[in-house]
Amino acid sequence: MDLLKVADYMHRHPVTFTVDMPVEMAVDRLIKGRQTGGPVVDAINKIVGFVSEQDCLARMLMSTYHDQQAARVADVMNTEVLTVKPYDGVIDLAQTMLKIKPKLYPVVDDDGYLLGIITRSDVLAAIDKELHSHYRRVV
Repeated sequence: MDLLKVADYMHRHPVTFTVDMPVEMAVDRLIKGRQTGGPVVDAINKIVGFVSEQDCLARMLMSTYHDQQAARVADVMNTEVLTVKPYDGVIDLAQTMLKIKPKLYPVVDDDGYLLGIITRSDVLAAIDKELHSHYRRVV
């Protein structure tokens, strides 16, 4: 199972966001892309933040209560982003996911450029596939 690498299970074309994007547009992308969050990237595809459904929901609720103008992604995103590398092991990531709760991790190269994302469901599917391959060999 040590051979399971993030690169083999990540999504290479995730929904991404920019700092100047209106929160409403980010929400639309999240819904259509069926992602719970996603990386915020700059013009050269480097990660500058992360925005989640929860971040957007909190801001949209505040806007409805206070009748405020819509915010930009920069106003709601987190700038401390937990990322993984493509060569990281899926098992190590699974163990991290048990301690730290993000459901989705951006996958970046050594220079911080976005390569894709990997979700908790992807990790679960990778481990399940590997376990099933062992079961078939044993039976």
